[in-house]
Amino acid sequence: MDQTVLITGGNKGIGLELTKLFLELRYRIIVVARDFSDFAYHDNVECIKYDLIDVKNIPKLVDSMGKIDILINNAGVMYSLPYDHYPQEKVESMLKLNLEAPIKLIEECVKAGARRIVNNASIAGQIGHPDVWYGVTKAGLINATKSFAKIFEGSVVINAVAPSPVETDMLEVIPLERREAFLKTVVSNRFATADEVAKVIVWLATESPEYINGITIDINNGSYMR
Repeated sequence: MDQTVLITGGNKGIGLELTKLFLELRYRIIVVARDFSDFAYHDNVECIKYDLIDVKNIPKLVDSMGKIDILINNAGVMYSLPYDHYPQEKVESMLKLNLEAPIKLIEECVKAGARRIVNNASIAGQIGHPDVWYGVTKAGLINATKSFAKIFEGSVVINAVAPSPVETDMLEVIPLERREAFLKTVVSNRFATADEVAKVIVWLATESPEYINGITIDINNGSYMR
């Protein structure tokens, strides 16, 4: 495959499943992450160690990659802290990593040729969420998806997914009582798996009709129905 996909946070969780799927499709893969110590695909993937909190240097980062065909904004962070005990540095880092960095990557990757973009948002951006700042950033990412779809006027297909909690390391950040309460709201009484979310993202990034543009696909196993 002569096309290039850039996956942020492609070293673990949903991102790792994305990396595996795009390897099967024989894409040139660039993964940007802070840590590759347990990453098993160094020989098949271009690994760039970078902290996306450094938003101001993202243009230089993307410029070093050459042509980009697909961008997947997957990297993100959640702290699960109460709103009245949220250190300012946590607020600032979350805003940068979950919202400012994805938007800057969209801007720069489109300049580098990207014509398909998928943002990994969250159900937290659609409902009132106990981690207020996490919900705010994911709501912002969903809104940015809609806004850029209008701005690009069809020249770039940009969509998002909004998963409910997924069986990744991030799940352990959510307090046990909240996890148990959530399971009572879903049809199958389980969390999503990383590969289930990754398969939807890959479809949006490669095969989905161009008329599916500016939308957010819910991956929540019927949570809204109960």
